[in-house]
Formats: sequence, structure tokens, C-alpha cells
Amino acid sequence: MHRHLAQSVTPREVWAWAMYDFANSGYTTVVITAIFNAYFVAVVAGDRPWATFAWTAALAVSYAAIMCTAPVIGAYADAYAAKKKLLALTTIGCVAATALLVFSGPGSLWLTIFLIVLSNFFYGSGENLIAAFLPELAHGSSLGKVSGWGWSLGYIGGLVSLGACLAYVTWAQERGQQAADFVPVTMLITAALFALSSLPTFLFLQERAVAQPHLQGLNMVQESFTRLAQTLRHARDFRDLRRFLVCTVFYQAGIQAVITLAAIYAQQAMHFTTQQTILLIFAVNITAAIGAFLFGYLQDRFGHIRVIALTLCGWIVMVGMAWAAQGPGMFWAAANLAGICMGSSQSAGRALVGLLSPATRRAEFFGLWGLAVKFSSVLGPVTYGLVSWMAQGNHRLAILITGSYFVVGLAILAGVDIGRGERAALRT
Repeated sequence: MHRHLAQSVTPREVWAWAMYDFANSGYTTVVITAIFNAYFVAVVAGDRPWATFAWTAALAVSYAAIMCTAPVIGAYADAYAAKKKLLALTTIGCVAATALLVFSGPGSLWLTIFLIVLSNFFYGSGENLIAAFLPELAHGSSLGKVSGWGWSLGYIGGLVSLGACLAYVTWAQERGQQAADFVPVTMLITAALFALSSLPTFLFLQERAVAQPHLQGLNMVQESFTRLAQTLRHARDFRDLRRFLVCTVFYQAGIQAVITLAAIYAQQAMHFTTQQTILLIFAVNITAAIGAFLFGYLQDRFGHIRVIALTLCGWIVMVGMAWAAQGPGMFWAAANLAGICMGSSQSAGRALVGLLSPATRRAEFFGLWGLAVKFSSVLGPVTYGLVSWMAQGNHRLAILITGSYFVVGLAILAGVDIGRGERAALRT
């Protein structure tokens, strides 16, 4: 392992960094993907025609807030070497807002929307900050491997949270409880596991960045905006990073739609029960962990572009299978193909941004990456929600149209030159 790590970095520190992926994956798995999204549509929003759109719109608001703040937070983190401090704040915010979802239920629509917006904002902001540590921990030739370790451990974390919630849901259903009784309690379980699992990160992960010389006559906010403006002015020097970020917007739009709406599609289009849906997402997390780990090694051996292109082809096949599925067999196959592609494409994307980013502005450039991902998180789910609403609840048409984003992303990816992008980053 040591040969893959940067100087003075220990395996324990890499484990502590990866444990944050383990910790925060419980939030996205339980709240965004597997349990709470379907509960919101069916119970909180009363299964009304606009329910799916309301869910995607709430997430869109939170992602829009992240888009507005991520580059500035990144610029501030670089200027003041404050990634770890900011990560602690976002973690506390996400854990607290998730725990407060225990009060969600029929008649709590606006409270629930507010807490979803708040919790997802803190989750997404923390995701950008933890990613910015990656280039400090791994050699450039091993970014894919180390990123893959984090993503694979993250999916295991999602499994742990989902497994704990499944055990509680099964116990509650055996006692005749309804979703409005047991789903809110799963929010407390998820919040507690997030808080406990993130402790190694704050105990062992070091802030290696050095504070940059401050700009005279400016306060912290003004300086952050000024640094961001400088990055945007010099964006022409990072042609390949810029092109990859545009590519990210499109292919992540498809991924985010799948993550956000998987349980809703399973229940509305395939008529799965809550228990069947949780088991499906449980299996998908296993394949995603395998995909992230194995493809991390393939990235460093065969190249990030080839691996991302391969996974995008897999996503296109998956959409076709999900659209055509009439029974559970083909849908299970499509879902597990999505798991393999999900782990590998997200891990490869994070590693490639680290490779193309200049050393002194990594948090800032990961903030731009976060902006691209969060814009896609608005674009993909809202496209799905609008299509399903306009098509009178036709979820098959919605997933087919959303899947076109993978095709566009694949076309844009063809123009990214890694060698040229690395040289641009080293010159800065």
C-alpha cells in the first residue's frame, strides 16, 4: 500500500479519509436512494401527481445552493488551509438535519422539504471537501486506486446503514407498524451511524495544505470571491479539465437521476414493496463497492478516459434494460449493472479531477467539480420529475429520456486529452 501513498502519508490516515466515504454514504443510501425518497412521495406528499416532481425540486434547491457556494468554500479552504474545519461544520449540519427528519410524516410537507434541502446541502458541501484531500494522500499514478478504496468503503458504509434500517423496518412491520411509524426512526439510525463513523476522519486525517498569502485589504468573503474570479479568468489554461467538467454535468445528470429515483421507479413502475426495494438497493451497493474497487486499479492501468467511457456504455445498456424490464429478473440485472457502473464512474471522475488540478488550488477546483456534479443533480432528477409529471406518471419514458445524458457525456469525453491537461496543471 505504501508505494501508492504520498510522502509521510500512513495507511491509517488513508483509512481515516476513506471512512468519511463510509460515514456519509449512509445518508445518500437511506435518505436519497432507498427509503426516504419513496416515503416522501407516498406518505409525506400523499402520492399526489406532483409528488415525484416535488421531491426532485427539493433536491434541486439544495443542489443550487451548493452550486452557488461550493467554489467560494473551496477558495476559502485553500486560502486558509481550512478543509478539515469546514468538513466538521458540514458534518454536524448534515447529521443534525437528518436526525430532525424523525418529525416527517403526513401534514409535514414544508418542514420535510426544508430539512431535505438543509441536510443535502451540508452533505454535498462535505463531499466536495473530503474529495479535495485525495491528491494530498496519493501519488498521481495511484489516484484511481486510492479513490476506488474510498468509494468501495463508502458503499460498504451504505450497506451497514441500510442493513441496520432494514432490520428495524422488518421488526416494525412484524408488529403491524406502518411506514409513517418506522421510516422516521430510520432517520435517527442513519444520523447516528454517520456521526460515529466519521470520528476516525477527524481524529487521524491531517490538514497538509498550507495557507496561501492573503490578499491585502480584503476580508475573508471578498478574498474567496476574488480567488474564484482569478480561477475562472485562467480557465482557458485548463482546457481539458474544463471539458471534463462539462462532460461530468451530462453523465452525472443520468447517474444522479438513478440515485435519486431508484426506489421510486422500483415501487411505481415495477411495483416493488418497501422491503423488496431495500433488498434491491442492498444488492446494488455490493456490486457498486466491487465496481469502485476493481475499476480503481483498471483506471491506473488502462487510463481514466477509457474506463469512464466503458462505464458510460454500461450506463446506456442499463437504461435500455430498465426501460424494457417487465418482470423483476431483468430489472434486478439492470440495477446491478448500474451498481458496477456507479462505483467505477464516480470514482474515476474524482480521480481525474485530482490529476488535472493544480496543487495550490485543489480544494477550489474540487469546488468547481462539485458545482458541475450538483448542477447535474438538478438537471437529471428534475428532467425525470418533469417528464413523469407531464406524461401522467410514465416512469419508463422518464428514465429513457434521462438516459440520453449518458450518450451526450460519452461524446464530450472523446475530446479530453489527459496528457495535455496534466501539463497545464503542472505549469500552474
